[in-house]
This record gives sequence, structure tokens and C-alpha cells, in this order.
Amino acid sequence: MSEQELVQTEAESATTTAADPGQETEVNEDENGPVVKLLRVGQEILGTVKRITEFGAFVDIGVGRDGLVHISELSPTRVAKVTDVLQEGQQVTLWIKKLDRDRNRISLTMIEPGRRTIRDLQKGEIVEGTVTRILPYGAFVDIGVGRDALLHVREMGEGFVAKPEDVVQVGETIEARIIEIARRRNRIDLSIKGLRPEPEQPPAPEVEEQVGENAEAVEDPFADVEVLTTMQMAFLKAQERSGVSLPTGKSRKQDRRSKSRRKRSMQDDIIARTINSQNKK
Repeated sequence: MSEQELVQTEAESATTTAADPGQETEVNEDENGPVVKLLRVGQEILGTVKRITEFGAFVDIGVGRDGLVHISELSPTRVAKVTDVLQEGQQVTLWIKKLDRDRNRISLTMIEPGRRTIRDLQKGEIVEGTVTRILPYGAFVDIGVGRDALLHVREMGEGFVAKPEDVVQVGETIEARIIEIARRRNRIDLSIKGLRPEPEQPPAPEVEEQVGENAEAVEDPFADVEVLTTMQMAFLKAQERSGVSLPTGKSRKQDRRSKSRRKRSMQDDIIARTINSQNKK
């Protein structure tokens, strides 16, 4: 057996005896003879984009068959179109995500292993992040998944919070609880209720109540002042301009009492004269 045949036999043996299902040995031929490459999950490789489809891109990683990077593996954030990230002929750095020897497939990713994405998060999970922006309605927090999460002002405390700046500051590292995940919209909602001391509320002004026999009577200087309606005010202004005296509410009552007294006086006078007339007869 020649030396070249021995090397090839050893390479073929390595391909068929790879015990770890997470790794695979590839044999390529070049001008210098067979080249053996050992692939493993998580391995960083350099590749060239060969073909782009709606669901991803096929990348030549130099092992004799192209690997597929799915559109969901192009970035930690949501990608609308593959062409927004990759172009044919572009050289990119990738990592091996999965090796399927039965189907002869190599799955790739452009998300560095160990980096969390929105798909790894769970509702109710406590995460740590850094406040990046503050707006009137809340604050955005970088929690390390490529997409800032929203901490709404109503989730900053059990009581009323007037401004987000009263609770958090840009650059501050905070702990928060995930209360909602919308993966299709790439949105994460946070809350810090119960995770830090509540902001102090300003004390209510003290009102002293005077109760009991020793309480001093407070005289109301406007108790006897008659409150005029808009129509009455207009009549008074017209009265001032014309010089005609128009009765107010009090004067009308006084006039009615005067008329009533005059009417009773007249009735008494008539009764008295009638009696006198009868006596004379």
C-alpha cells in the first residue's frame, strides 16, 4: 500500500469512527492531497455566502458541502430579510450550531455561543440590565439580548411615580422582572415592583382641627354678603349707568314686608271706620 493510500485510508477511518455525535470529520481533496478537518458544535469558522433564500443563506465553509444559516440565526434581533444582513460573495464569521450526519446537514449561526437571545428568556425571570434611555413614559434597559427592554413608569413602584428620573438614571445597573415577552414583535416588558425599596412619597400637609369647647370661634367676614348671580350683576351695572335703582334680593324682601305692613294698616283703618259708622247709627 502506497503512502498516499495509507493517508487516505486513515482519513476515511477517522470519518467513520467519530464517536461524538456533536463533532464530524470532513475530508477534502486539494493539490497537496487529502485534508482532514474536524468540525464540532460551537466551533468558530470563516465562510463565504454562496446562495441566499427567503429562509436563510447557504455558506461555503470549506468542507465540501455548504452549511445553512437560518434567518433567525443572523442576529440576536429580529431580521426582516436575509439581504438586510448578508450578500452573495460576502465573507462572514460563523459558529457551528448543529451537525446532522444522518441528513448530511451543517447548521450555522452568526450569534456567538453563550450570548442570550429573546428566545432564551422566560416570563417571570429576574434579569440584570443597564438603563440606556429615559423617556416620559418609562426607561429602556439593555439586558444583553440585542434588544432593549421597556420598563414602563407604572411598573416602577406600587405608588404613583411622576417621572422615571425619580426612580432610575441612565447608566444605572438594575434588577428587573420580565412580565411580558412578545417574540414576534421583538418586545420585552419589565417591572421592578417589589425588587427595590419604594420611593418615598412627600408627607401630606398637616391640618389642625379645632374641636371642643375651647376651640376659638372663627368669624366669617363674608357670612352676610349676598352672592349675586350673573344676571343680577348685569342689572346692577345697568342701574349704575342709567341712575335707576333696581331692587336687589334683600331690598325686594324689605319692599314686600313694607307692602304687607301697609296693607294690614289699611285693613285695620277700614275695619275701624266701619265700626265707628255702625256705632253712630
